[in-house]
Amino acid sequence: MNYKPDEGALISYLYGELDAKESEKVKNYLETHPEMKAQILQLMDVREMLGKVEDKEVIAPPIFMDDSPHKQSIWFNGYLKTAMSIAASLLLLLVAAKLLDTEITYSQSELKISFGVKAEQPVQQIQTLSSEQVQQMINSSLVKNNEVIAAEFTDNQKKLNQAIRNNLDLSSKKIDGLMKSASLASQDQVRAFVASLQNENVKTMREYMQLSSTEQNKYMESLLVDFTKYLNEQRNQDIQLFQTRMSTMEKNTVQFKEETEQILASIINSGATRKQSSYE
Repeated sequence: MNYKPDEGALISYLYGELDAKESEKVKNYLETHPEMKAQILQLMDVREMLGKVEDKEVIAPPIFMDDSPHKQSIWFNGYLKTAMSIAASLLLLLVAAKLLDTEITYSQSELKISFGVKAEQPVQQIQTLSSEQVQQMINSSLVKNNEVIAAEFTDNQKKLNQAIRNNLDLSSKKIDGLMKSASLASQDQVRAFVASLQNENVKTMREYMQLSSTEQNKYMESLLVDFTKYLNEQRNQDIQLFQTRMSTMEKNTVQFKEETEQILASIINSGATRKQSSYE
């Protein structure tokens, strides 16, 4: 008989849920089918490896919720826009200073910046600044500007980090809510499935018991009918055999009677013949 286990039997054999007889059948089948045996061995190895893996807590990944997600170009980055704006402002100032003949003077603790033609001023001592002093002033101004930019950058970074933390907290709460909802839905589905499976099993067992009882009744009725037929047939055969034997005995009796009469007749005839011969 060709035996081929189905997928359910193979899975049960893999998890050791078959009885000894079914397990022996599956084992014999795998011995005659090397390819299927290799697949089962691979599944056993995978199952053994998974059994050695320790359970770890899964942390929900951060998700940035945005109603209108879009890709942002690097040129629209806030920090880069700030730096570009400062550079453009400085370049514009330099070009304007060149076109307007800008003059910068420092005297008596006063910094004066003039554009265009110099106005006539009363003759007085004017302290002009050297190029080194102007460079130092520019450098100090750049340093102050850099400090302001760094402060703004730090402030913006703090605000961005706080916004990211808030978004992460909000996203984590939403994901936890979704996971709880999905878990509850899954549990309800599992309970409903188990309940339906139990009802189906009860219904199937009830139908099986009814069918088994009906089949047993039919089997007993057929068995009694067959036994009755056998008894009737046996009785008829016994009657026929008895009648045959009685007929045979009757024939034998008649034949024995005829033979006896013939013997007696021959004896009587032989005795009469002897008497007649003696008289003569």
